[in-house]
Amino acid sequence: MNVNVVCPHCLKVNRIPKKESYAKANCGSCKNSLLESKPVAVDAEKLSIFLANSDIPVVVDFWAPWCGPCLQMAPAYEEAALAMPLQAQFLKVNTEEQQTLGSQYRIESIPTLILFKATKEVERVSGALSTGRLQNWVKQYL
Repeated sequence: MNVNVVCPHCLKVNRIPKKESYAKANCGSCKNSLLESKPVAVDAEKLSIFLANSDIPVVVDFWAPWCGPCLQMAPAYEEAALAMPLQAQFLKVNTEEQQTLGSQYRIESIPTLILFKATKEVERVSGALSTGRLQNWVKQYL
């Protein structure tokens, strides 16, 4: 079975075999590693590309640079992203810069994490999570 994943570097869609883990996986277009799974900062256009073309869960962190809990959670979010390459795609939306996305998704407090599957919101969590809690939350939807 194959899955579609969006390259975080060039935003091209890649069709790859679904596996438990990957030793190597490069983008067919830009040749960068798909395993470099640091969270990607997105705007409305990039978010729609990831949501429309990802067969893996897409986790979006709605945050702001002035938010203490957001900044506290940032290293845990990055750790979870790096620990789960090609299992889930981790994105970040700065609600200060992307206010329309904040209102579109009715973000009332930050940090808020929303997990999407096939463009649909599956679940959301408000408040900072540890790396372990974040990974366990995402693994429910793999």
